[in-house]
Amino acid sequence: MSNPMYDALFAPLKGRETPLVILPDGGQISGAAFHALCARTAGALIGLGLRPGDRMAVQVEKSLEALALYGGAVMAGVVFLPLNTAYTAEEVRYFLSDAGASLLLADGAKAAALTPVAEGCGARLMVLNADGSGSFAEAVAAAPGVEAVARSGDDLAALLYTSGTTGRSKGAMLSQHNLLSNAQVLAREWRFTASDVLLHALPIFHTHGLFVATNTMLLCGGAMILLPRLDVDALIRWMPEASALMGVPTFYTRLLGDPRFTRDLVAHMRLFVSGSAPLLAETHTEFEARTGHRILERYGMTETNMNTSNPYEGERRAGTVGRPLPGVEVKITDPTSGATLPQGEIGVIEVRGPNVFKGYWQMPEKTAAELRADGFFITGDLGRIDAQGYVTIVGRQKDLIIAGGYNIYPKEIELELDEAAGVLESAVIGVPHPDLGEAVLGVIVPRAGVVPDTGAILADLGARLARFKLPRALVVLEDLPRNTMGKVQKNLLREQFKDWFRR
Repeated sequence: MSNPMYDALFAPLKGRETPLVILPDGGQISGAAFHALCARTAGALIGLGLRPGDRMAVQVEKSLEALALYGGAVMAGVVFLPLNTAYTAEEVRYFLSDAGASLLLADGAKAAALTPVAEGCGARLMVLNADGSGSFAEAVAAAPGVEAVARSGDDLAALLYTSGTTGRSKGAMLSQHNLLSNAQVLAREWRFTASDVLLHALPIFHTHGLFVATNTMLLCGGAMILLPRLDVDALIRWMPEASALMGVPTFYTRLLGDPRFTRDLVAHMRLFVSGSAPLLAETHTEFEARTGHRILERYGMTETNMNTSNPYEGERRAGTVGRPLPGVEVKITDPTSGATLPQGEIGVIEVRGPNVFKGYWQMPEKTAAELRADGFFITGDLGRIDAQGYVTIVGRQKDLIIAGGYNIYPKEIELELDEAAGVLESAVIGVPHPDLGEAVLGVIVPRAGVVPDTGAILADLGARLARFKLPRALVVLEDLPRNTMGKVQKNLLREQFKDWFRR
């Protein structure tokens, strides 16, 4: 009786007495103890009536018990549906209803608001708090440990909803094979072994923290220091005990802002990985100057997990996301015709490989529109591939600005703005314009204590960019709106400044 993800990720824990999870208070959980917790969690799910293929929605804080929910779901064959802890009750209602989830697990603080939501969607609500208490924790404590049920590589393992910034959120269906194949490639390409200890401060409701970080460590037999969230003090405290860190760009900018983060502190570290949002080339350079390490940047999506990566051995190029991972094909296509474009030209990034999802849950039209018959997934990201095969992302297709008939790629302008005097970071958006249809608006965040000279910045840009690419105006904000994974939410900026040129 086979269950590929269980066999590869969880079964090896059964007799492991060495630590798998190290908690913030210094407590250690062996592989065997974690396996037993997963087995009881699976027993609780089965005892509640869930069957293989049923969906379980999870909106709980990061904890050992929350991580065991994932293991229990794999063992019981239940489809794991993690939800951002910031989602409101009304947002959760959509996910529950759309997925047809049988069970909703939530933090006790949200139980009152979510009870009518669960009832209205025909789901059972149970509580799992960050401290390991709650009605579901009691069910786990009383449940027998069970053996893993039989599943195939094609069976659905997880349902991850896209952010929905341009419409209704879509549930990406990820199979056991999708997830496992990607973990196997990452463990090999990034040289993870049983001697590695990962500093894990990412959320586990997202593919980065759950499937990239957790699956890779489970597969290689290493250990994880499980921190509840990004906390610079905690990162610095635990850094001497770790060999690797996976983070979003915010992790690295925050660390660089702390004088305790020194070359000596990280001399023993093997690897720093960044993803989920673009890493500024400036951050890359400053990090290397401070620590002697070059951050490894990679590129993935909810629908595909990881697609490309800068090399572990070889040149890690700032501003790129590296080359396609083994087994993954990447091509650049014309946004209109879908034809493959010549090397170096900008177009839509399409990917194909065992990591690519099965389609969108109950959305056959969307699946057909974005997943080609030959297996290539149309990512919606715009990019180019250079002569050495390195991929550079220049933005999202929906962020493309068309001003006066010209195509303008925001990333090109952002790279220039980020280098301007007094600018910490920037975002470039297109907003309605009475003459051009759309016009370029630059939003900049100043460095601490600096008042940028926007006129001088625009004049300087004029010497390096074609006139049609120049922002018609620059707006100064204290910070850029971001989601929980650090991605700039340009949709919110477009809404905020939609009337800027109509005044």
